Amino acid sequence: MTIFSKIIAGEIPSYKIAENDKFIAFLDIMPLRKGHVLVVPKTEIDKLFDVPDDYLSELLVFAKPIAKAIEKSFDCNRCGVSVVGIEVPHAHVHLIPINDANDLNFVQPKLKLSNEELKEVQELIISNL
Repeated sequence: MTIFSKIIAGEIPSYKIAENDKFIAFLDIMPLRKGHVLVVPKTEIDKLFDVPDDYLSELLVFAKPIAKAIEKSFDCNRCGVSVVGIEVPHAHVHLIPINDANDLNFVQPKLKLSNEELKEVQELIISNL
């Protein structure tokens, strides 16, 4: 069972942004930028391109209003989308407010936000959904 499956099952707390019967979106607690959200299918499948076609397209439709809310919430040019899939063997998409391509560089140091800062980011994004 992946850490994402444990979050989905409620065994590990998260800063949830949105959820339906197929997907969940929550804050990355080690974000590249404030507003970094993970969109995760509830079905535990390792690689994004192993996710069935209809499910994969629904993931992007689920992510779309969240991306728009991120753009409204933060001073950025756009909401960037990235799929890396190395750290957690559970398909997921990163939504990150960006101003340039380097903002999606996963080699750079991650932010260390307090619980209060994460809660503020969560509330801000949700208020713009």
